[in-house]
Amino acid sequence: MGFRKRVGRALLAALLPMAALTAPATAFASNPVFPGWYADPEAAIFDDTYWIYPTTSLAYAKQTGFDAFSSPDLVHWTKHANVLAIHDIPWAKKALWAPAVVENGGKYYFFFAANDIQSDKELGGIGVAVADKPDGPYKDMLGKPLIDAFHNGAQPIDQFVFHDDDGTWYMIYGGWKHANIVKLKPDFTGVEPMADGTVYKEITPAPQYVEGPLMFKRHGKYYFMWSEGGWTGPDYSVAYAIGDSPMGPFKRIGKILQQDPEVATGAGHNSVFHVKKDDAWYIVYHRHPLGDTNGNHRQTSIEHMYFDKDGKILPVKITKEGVGAHPLR
Repeated sequence: MGFRKRVGRALLAALLPMAALTAPATAFASNPVFPGWYADPEAAIFDDTYWIYPTTSLAYAKQTGFDAFSSPDLVHWTKHANVLAIHDIPWAKKALWAPAVVENGGKYYFFFAANDIQSDKELGGIGVAVADKPDGPYKDMLGKPLIDAFHNGAQPIDQFVFHDDDGTWYMIYGGWKHANIVKLKPDFTGVEPMADGTVYKEITPAPQYVEGPLMFKRHGKYYFMWSEGGWTGPDYSVAYAIGDSPMGPFKRIGKILQQDPEVATGAGHNSVFHVKKDDAWYIVYHRHPLGDTNGNHRQTSIEHMYFDKDGKILPVKITKEGVGAHPLR
């Protein structure tokens, strides 16, 4: 063997243990999953891609648009800036927040809250914009709010859009400690009466309900999640109930997401990813950094979400590590 070959093999042998030690471990997202102040995350899966549509968590006067984030694996995220801007919503004047985004008939619909109305005398409420792609650009669809008034005491904010197995589209929404459900028209241009003639049906699950409703279906049961506590404080948290229909009745089971004084505070306003191919569930939520007292300083994070044998949601442990890579392809 020549001198160069002997040296080369010796060098390779010496480097192999080091290479093994420094080989990358399974990638983890770490929390928060992307930089910046973002809250109220909406989670969706479109075309084998994870999407998160959050509120831009700034003072109301500066909440004038939405960014979106996409990922093939929950670890590597791409920012799509300003997918919906306030200048594309003629009736919106301030405070855009709490997106809900769905695909319907090849179009993408972006529901949002605007103007933070305090009474029926003000213009604002829940609007809807439309685009041809998940990353927009989205344009206001109606030229006015979809829901622009208080019904059953619910402020028209924090909407979540739920597609039931029978093809019916519902919207669950509401702040000020009241939650309503409405049946959406198939083209999302308005709401229509349910089978019993009700248009705005209150489904507030518990006195602790504050805002941030979400609904999903699992094994024939309807899971209703919501946020409790004050959104700027450490007691913000997520609780849930289970019912036999989208209208309930729902009875509070308990909290499943809350602060950990060693990790972060104010963990709330969640959404979920469900990966159907292996029935994996993830909870997406926002939280406050430890020691930070600015209520708008909120960051988006992801954790695993598990169920017990009876279908109850197990308490979620919030972490700094986040979740491992889970490619959809």
